[in-house]
Amino acid sequence: MAIHFAKITSKSQTTVPREVREALKAGPGDTLAYRIGPDGVTVTRVEPVDWSYLRSLEPTLSEWNTAEDAAAFDDL
Repeated sequence: MAIHFAKITSKSQTTVPREVREALKAGPGDTLAYRIGPDGVTVTRVEPVDWSYLRSLEPTLSEWNTAEDAAAFDDL
């Protein structure tokens, strides 16, 4: 396992080393997620959200929009 280093600037910014960007398949404009766990921090690239797809699903979600529906599906 390779180790790569980067300094944090006075503005709390850092440069992601090239090897790390390549391993994450990350580039300009991508979003990174930092997960803090008991054994340390992991970094992953977040897949972009397909907003047009999600908007196309929105009308189909209205069938369960009452308090009675929520109560009926709480135990699933």
